[in-house]
Amino acid sequence: MWLAGCASTVNLASNAPNDATPVGQPLFGGNRTDSASALYPAGGLKPLATAQLGSKNVHSLLPPADVWERIRRGFAMPELDTDLVRERELWYSSRPDYVARMTERGNKYLFYIVEELERRNMPSELALLPFIESAFNPQAVSSAKAAGMWQFMPATGKDFALKQNMFRDDRRDVIESTRAALDYMQKLYGMFGDWHLALAAYNWGEGSVQRAINKAQKAGTGTGYADLAMPMETRMYVPKLQAVKNIVANPGSFRVNLPELGNHPYFQSVDIRRDIDVALAAKLAEVPLDDFKALNPSANKPVFLASGTPQILLPWDNAERFQANMEAYTGGRLANWTAWVAPNTLKVADAAHRVGMTEDELRSINQIPPRMLIKAGSTLLVRRSAGLDTDVSERVADNGQLSLAPDVVLRQTMVKAGKKDTVATLAKRFAVSPQSLAEWNKVNATASFKVGQKVVLYLPIRVKIASAKRVTGKSKGVSRAVSKRKIAPTKKPTRLARK
Repeated sequence: MWLAGCASTVNLASNAPNDATPVGQPLFGGNRTDSASALYPAGGLKPLATAQLGSKNVHSLLPPADVWERIRRGFAMPELDTDLVRERELWYSSRPDYVARMTERGNKYLFYIVEELERRNMPSELALLPFIESAFNPQAVSSAKAAGMWQFMPATGKDFALKQNMFRDDRRDVIESTRAALDYMQKLYGMFGDWHLALAAYNWGEGSVQRAINKAQKAGTGTGYADLAMPMETRMYVPKLQAVKNIVANPGSFRVNLPELGNHPYFQSVDIRRDIDVALAAKLAEVPLDDFKALNPSANKPVFLASGTPQILLPWDNAERFQANMEAYTGGRLANWTAWVAPNTLKVADAAHRVGMTEDELRSINQIPPRMLIKAGSTLLVRRSAGLDTDVSERVADNGQLSLAPDVVLRQTMVKAGKKDTVATLAKRFAVSPQSLAEWNKVNATASFKVGQKVVLYLPIRVKIASAKRVTGKSKGVSRAVSKRKIAPTKKPTRLARK
């Protein structure tokens, strides 16, 4: 009511209505047409009873002081109050250095995530989930190969249109991974109608959660998050988030100091139209390289490809500097790297010779392990040279993959053990791992052999590329047998595919 009155354009000083209001027309209804009736309702103003004001419909006139306050205002998930929550509260609050590192990393990304959650009308607690997933480290990789601050598995990332190739991994990209994570959580909430179950599914998989619900229904037990049988990691998942939520809601009661986090954007996106080295882009933006990489973690090579990564993220105040420095740049080529597609299966040394690089440098920049061949059609990052001095095409930038094949096969060999021969001595003599030799012979890794005892070995034989159309003889059968038994020799046996 008071806001409506303040917004009125009536001239109170003269007791005359605004020109937009025809003289004689009441503002609040009624039959009186004098100026007093235009300004005041009949009987004067009356205070409203407080019971008539619903708190959910009244918004603060002051904006949030910082992003932490903005997150607190958006809490919308059911509270979880269990012993596991209290145990996690104690765990986090007793590690102030760890919490400080997490929140310091998170201050680059939280404003953007909160903006996206508000735009989708989702609970703001979800902005805290990367604390649980990755401690807000966009370069985090789990033992199960989940990557990025939202920890997407490769297959799930592909399901949500996250590009993964040799030049970029969108599971690490700040904007793309956030978009995919929120898409996924909205889907899960639509499936289960419960945010705690949606989070359990985000951690454990929707199929696993649905099977647990079905099992509980058959048993006649509860189907809520606290009722379902689930792995301990998933059992702890929501309590961890609830504990972080409680600390953010009232840091003082946990003796935790949250860093200042202004309620304004930290970064903005800037278009790039030419391939450019990562180090040069950071220099032109006048941003420390580590900070630059923290905002652009999806680039897994030392160059941005404009056709595959048309935008980079920069701190808000550095975007204009970057564009101005780009226009003034006269230092020669922007990128020292480009892509090269192998025309046929090659040894690494031969590929290095063709592109004018040393074998060690080609292996290092493309992360090629020893005793591997580069398969035909593979894309490699190479130094620009006279014959390779163009920006990378969109097709290669979006689909480039490096495919490798072992350049050895294993042949079964029988040897007789000598005096005092053990698994360790024979493994050292024939340059194989003791664990593999023990498994091949079904003995313990510390076992000794009797004199004359037959010992099975699988020894590598190098394959000439020219004659590698097929592997024949006993080595072919051995390769299949060893692979079936999941033995891990010095190099996993394989059958070379047709050229």
